[in-house]
Amino acid sequence: MSDSHESSLLATLAERVGIASEYYDIGGTLHVASDETKRAILSAMGFTVRSTEDLAAALEDWDEAPWRRPCEPVLVVRDGAGEPVVRCCLILEDGKERSAVVRWTIADESGQPLRSGEAGPGLSAAEARCVDGQRRVKLDCRLPGDLPIGYYQVTVQASGLAGGSSGTMRLIVAPQQCYLPPALADHRRIWGVALQLYSLSSNRNWGCGDFTDLGAVVEWAGTSLGAGLIGLNPLHALRNSAPHHTSPYAPVTRLFLNELYIDLERLPEFWASQEAQRRFQAPEFQAKLKALRESRRVDYGAIADAKRNLLDLAYRQFLTEHYAGQEPDLQPKTARAKVLERFIRAEGEPLELYATFQTLEEERRLIQPTASSWRDWPAQFQSPGPAVREYGKRHRKRLRFFQYIQWVASEQLGENRRRSEQAGMTIGLYNDLALGAERFGAESWMFQSTLALEADCGAPPDSLGPEGQNWGLPPVNPLALRSSGYELIIRLLRNNLRFGGAIRLDHVMALCRLFWIPRGKPAAEGTYVHYPFEDLLAIVALESVRAKTLVIGEDLGTVPDWVREELAKAGVLSYRVFYFERHGDGTCKAPNEYPEQSLAVVGTHDLPTLTGFWSGQDLQVRAALGTSGDDDAKRRAWEDRRRDKGRMLEALAREGLLPEGVSIDPDSTPSMTPALCQAIHVYLARSMSAVVLANLEDGLEELSQTNLPGTIDSHPNWNRKYAVSVEALPADPRLHDLAAVLRSTRPLG
Repeated sequence: MSDSHESSLLATLAERVGIASEYYDIGGTLHVASDETKRAILSAMGFTVRSTEDLAAALEDWDEAPWRRPCEPVLVVRDGAGEPVVRCCLILEDGKERSAVVRWTIADESGQPLRSGEAGPGLSAAEARCVDGQRRVKLDCRLPGDLPIGYYQVTVQASGLAGGSSGTMRLIVAPQQCYLPPALADHRRIWGVALQLYSLSSNRNWGCGDFTDLGAVVEWAGTSLGAGLIGLNPLHALRNSAPHHTSPYAPVTRLFLNELYIDLERLPEFWASQEAQRRFQAPEFQAKLKALRESRRVDYGAIADAKRNLLDLAYRQFLTEHYAGQEPDLQPKTARAKVLERFIRAEGEPLELYATFQTLEEERRLIQPTASSWRDWPAQFQSPGPAVREYGKRHRKRLRFFQYIQWVASEQLGENRRRSEQAGMTIGLYNDLALGAERFGAESWMFQSTLALEADCGAPPDSLGPEGQNWGLPPVNPLALRSSGYELIIRLLRNNLRFGGAIRLDHVMALCRLFWIPRGKPAAEGTYVHYPFEDLLAIVALESVRAKTLVIGEDLGTVPDWVREELAKAGVLSYRVFYFERHGDGTCKAPNEYPEQSLAVVGTHDLPTLTGFWSGQDLQVRAALGTSGDDDAKRRAWEDRRRDKGRMLEALAREGLLPEGVSIDPDSTPSMTPALCQAIHVYLARSMSAVVLANLEDGLEELSQTNLPGTIDSHPNWNRKYAVSVEALPADPRLHDLAAVLRSTRPLG
């Protein structure tokens, strides 16, 4: 047990860096963070805190660090807020600040100088302090206040002091709010369809939904149904191996796309490759594809192997047709190759590093079959550096293969965005950005200095997880993130906003605070860590406006009211789930109680479908898995479910929406029906919410939910296919009828 002095130092340092000493859970219970929790989280942030001496030194370093650097690494300001003020730190003798001169230069994102100027002499010290035996002062330097929104590099050089001083910082000028599509600005109410892309079955895909299937759904939903958007699961790159590496919310990286969604049959080099065609047309391969198509489950490994092998052959053909010279000096000789090269240049270092990681992992798997992660690689490859860059140069041809994959995926997804516009969709594709990436994937390797790899993130006790939740994902270190100029969050937003008219930010509260759990400990031993909310929200607004993309924040769970208020001010739509929109007494909120600045939906991927909810199938599954407690707990769960169904029926009755023959007694309607499904969606469509989504699985009366939280291999998560194929969707009367009532309630959807 720490002595009182050490405990006091620990508490002070934890408070300085944003670690919460206590928090209230969703039920109002107060939780106090232990010294062990604070110490573990501080250690995960990079502090040495083993002893009293360590803590004292860490505190001193923390307090003096701002005085040892010429300027802060980043400054975020809002457009129209006046002249940005850069605070410079200089070594000066007492009274000499009046003679100091600070020269500044502003460059744009490409490094091109835009403006320059100087401040002083005659400056006054804003602050002063003796550090390392020297008097240091902070002087304020004002920059032009008319800079357009965007990112800038500011260089400051100070003279009039011993030896001079210079530094650079990133200046971010952000708009006041996120982008709002004209239709929503005009208070039009939109509706759309949400689906899991991999769940689409068709007569032509290779065992899971792909970008061509998506195109067919986009065209049908836009032109025939009148939908304004298509909601998608995260499309991030995965390892595509069951059962641990199929969740779209635990990707290898969120910067790039899952190659499983590529339609190879749209690639001219696939058809031009004789070897690819020989393998593709082989009876055994066609039989394998037929089995993969007909299966009701997505066989990630088999599909990934088939696509990777034939993508490799298509790529070889691509090089033969479109490049001249020998590795590593391949030169593009055709227009198609030049398009790829432009894509590679535009994506820059992140794609280069991702392709290097993929190449290294592919090679190390052969050399070190027992290596479980990049932490088992030779030391020179465990982080991006000179050895990794040299490796990339030696393996340029293979790197280009993984860059080619991302180019193809990007082209096909981009085509679907254009198709949504042609289909007249008001918003178009609605993408999903996951909270984090897996601990030993490409993103954690590329940005390990920004991540806290010795911590997990999750959620405190709530209605979904009475014991709390541990998602097994490493959190972003807010201190390192700011020191980097917010590079990771900027890259993530930029790469994910470009493919759709809207984006859902999973667990949007992470912009403000995130629940950290010491590695290897239960969720109950975690606490919140605070993030630079105003800065991150400003960056979201900037990237949203640049991409002209609507932002929806998934704000379920334990969310302080003031956080929702700030998100609303920034133009972020709230995420409202019908199952959860209740008053304190459990009754359903009326449609006019939903906020206009929100998206409403019946349920999420972590919740039962309407059909499953009504039948209690999720309760049966949990009982079979032994995760629903004793007999009393099971009985209470069924009683709660019956009560919830009754409240839903009462809410429909108040709106005059009960289908014919249905009463408010849940026992009179033992199963979900298309008419009842339509009534619930009309209830949501009548709401004030700007956007309403109908889950495809609800329209198709699917029984099982996409993901059962708390399970991995004991339940088939993330792999079910819809029972109705893409080709048959347009003829399904349930979907036509559901779309008709949504269209009549929201005619401008």
